[in-house]
Amino acid sequence: MANEQGSASAAATRWVELIVALLIAVGGAVVILDSIRIGTGWASDGPQAGYFPSFIGWILVGAGLWIAGRTLARWRSLAGRSFVSRAEIKPVLLMALPTALYVVVLSVLGIYVASALYIATFMIWQGKYRLLPALLVSIGLPVALFALFELWFLVPLPKGPLERLLGF
Repeated sequence: MANEQGSASAAATRWVELIVALLIAVGGAVVILDSIRIGTGWASDGPQAGYFPSFIGWILVGAGLWIAGRTLARWRSLAGRSFVSRAEIKPVLLMALPTALYVVVLSVLGIYVASALYIATFMIWQGKYRLLPALLVSIGLPVALFALFELWFLVPLPKGPLERLLGF
């Protein structure tokens, strides 16, 4: 399958629509189940904590199922339509995959060190900055955010071994 520019398709429109619709419905179901867990009724002092979120969950489930049904009804007419070509998805993946890796590194090294590595990598790799400006920004920004959140606002963010070594 190819798109208008002649590039091979990386994803068909109908499958992307169906998968996203089902993910929306599943997300709504998760909201409903958690709302039920914390209470969706009306208590003596007003609505319980899950009362309003449960409505949002039902709206999400309904919207997801509506979109899925509409996509299935148009299934044949959507055949051959490309959602994104391989050439179009490449720059997206070049940003998404390092971002996913950042989330993994964040859980191991903490937000400040992971952010410094992430910023430096993107400044050098994508921005084509030299090493010194990249190091100044990638170290300066997490240090400033550390001062702002940890010292001034007293909001703890995920820390790693370096922060523990420094006594934080």
